[in-house]
Amino acid sequence: MIGELFVLIISSMLVSNVVLSQFLGICPFLGVSKKVETAVGMGAAVTFVITIACAITYPIYYGILVPLHVEFLETIAFILIIAALVQFVEMVLKKFMPALHATLGVFLPLITTNCAVLGVAMNNITDGYNFGFSLASGFFTAIGFLISITILAGIRERIEHNDIPESFKGTPIVLVTASLMAIAFCGFAGIV
Repeated sequence: MIGELFVLIISSMLVSNVVLSQFLGICPFLGVSKKVETAVGMGAAVTFVITIACAITYPIYYGILVPLHVEFLETIAFILIIAALVQFVEMVLKKFMPALHATLGVFLPLITTNCAVLGVAMNNITDGYNFGFSLASGFFTAIGFLISITILAGIRERIEHNDIPESFKGTPIVLVTASLMAIAFCGFAGIV
């Protein structure tokens, strides 16, 4: 049991990184990774939303959708749950952290349509995880998102002060950097 949990944790964070291996959540990954502080804020918000979404979607699926034989409503139900959670996060940030709320701007409501959040919740059901594993998968997948967006933001801050060929400035160098990060994260596949 503990061995399986350890494999799930390492796999969720590094080997099957939601951004760099599954290519989910690319919009905030590229859009909010200009500064480390902003990236950490977005990563923390996504971590909260994914973890709580996994905690809520599991009992909704197995407690309501399956007994009523309406599993086909899974996507709609999960999107509604995620949208409500994002609204809650947005209200909390606006009230208690207005600077971070202003910095995240339009990317905060985009967590609602962030395919990483929906993808993790749906993958937990598809993979047949129990509630504990579903919660662990959601949390550590979100930590993997936080790790990758923070690393990219740190690299982007350093790149900003370097002499880059004109054709690579802006989006091209960010895409090359993200590609190299994805290749580097493939090296973790040998761990599990």
